[in-house]
Amino acid sequence: MIVRRKEDVIGTKGDINGERWHSLRLLHEEDGMHVTLTDTILEAGFKMDLWQKNHLEACYCIEGEGTLEEVDSGTIHEVRPGTLYAMNNHDRHRITAKTRMRIFCTFCPALTGHEVHDADGSL
Repeated sequence: MIVRRKEDVIGTKGDINGERWHSLRLLHEEDGMHVTLTDTILEAGFKMDLWQKNHLEACYCIEGEGTLEEVDSGTIHEVRPGTLYAMNNHDRHRITAKTRMRIFCTFCPALTGHEVHDADGSL
């Protein structure tokens, strides 16, 4: 059984920061769960193009408001608490935070903990 608290992840390889975002990767590949779970904060004004070309990703917003744009079609979705969005086809997307957002994300396969976003936003 794995029992882990946020404070257990702070300062480890699972504590990842970028410009206007902070993510705690609570599960990694080495945990053997085959999925990564993150607790991610996007600060107001955050905007980034993302593309999980090596992983499927599902996200659930529990705090704040923003938009999600499907890059290929230009379709824009409002994101607010209670919104799930999943990139089931490795979809290129743009996330914009209108207010501070808190999002729980899953990645499959699991992240090793050393991944960083490439210039094209891919992970």
